[in-house]
Amino acid sequence: MKLELVSFKLCPFVQRAIIVLKTQKIDYDITFINPMDPPDWFKEISPTGQVPLLKADDTVIFESSVISEFVNDISDTDLHPNDPIQKAKNRAWIEFSSKMFDDLFNLITGDKETYTKAKASLFEKLAKVEAVKGTNDFFNGADFAMIDAALAPIFMRLAWINEFTDNALSINEFSNLSAWSEAILAIDAVKDSVSEGLDDVYYSNIETREGHLSTLLVDE
Repeated sequence: MKLELVSFKLCPFVQRAIIVLKTQKIDYDITFINPMDPPDWFKEISPTGQVPLLKADDTVIFESSVISEFVNDISDTDLHPNDPIQKAKNRAWIEFSSKMFDDLFNLITGDKETYTKAKASLFEKLAKVEAVKGTNDFFNGADFAMIDAALAPIFMRLAWINEFTDNALSINEFSNLSAWSEAILAIDAVKDSVSEGLDDVYYSNIETREGHLSTLLVDE
């Protein structure tokens, strides 16, 4: 089966799928498009007009969570826990974590008031995850799972923002999340899930948005 991901480089949702693909050692191709000016061929095959999208041979699979689940389904190993209750818990927190990307977007694009509200909203969510995250390396224990892949783009972007600023979004107050973030970001599949220099692109994106966060940037 030939797999081709279609997305844009900064998309955190396609990063989740890439991490799963790399963890499961499945070959794939990737095509990047400009989401502001998508090509006609993409418009013809995407029901939502949004990325990411996966072409599995001649079949189009859309919605990022479905793509990640599909990749896991066709793999030799399962990145979900075996216990149905624990699996449901993982899936629920994956869905919960997806709302954090709305906060991150508002943090980057918003004025000071919007930035402040978005930071409060994000940290409220992080506190809820901190309350259920144990002291193990990963969410379920010693093994990297789908939920760890789902949180990886969030932790990576927080790390970038803290590097670009004077730790404006430091999560050090959350001891379990801080350790979890370090463990996740040390995984090769996570480190290799973004293009080289994407952190510089992210920095430039913050500058270009000219939101309050751009005023907190320090010289690279």
